[in-house]
Amino acid sequence: MNKYELTIVLDGKTGAAKKKKVIETLEKILTVFKGSIKESKEWGVKDLAYKIGKSETGLYLFFELELDPATVKQLNEKLRVDSDIIRYLLIKS
Repeated sequence: MNKYELTIVLDGKTGAAKKKKVIETLEKILTVFKGSIKESKEWGVKDLAYKIGKSETGLYLFFELELDPATVKQLNEKLRVDSDIIRYLLIKS
């Protein structure tokens, strides 16, 4: 298991219910891939440098993960198709 850092950006107007749904979806995906969330932080709503779609602000969520390297590509694909996520960054730490 390797350690990864995942930053997710949601629309700044995202409500608590949608944020909770995104986190639960991530937890389910990691359970399937036999990974785990070691730490999570909410960085809050910040102005974006440029508009993404119709969003001018973004809600930032940060996660420290443990994940098998063979499943990173599959996790990237799952994050890419999630319509609630406007941007994400997954890096090995």
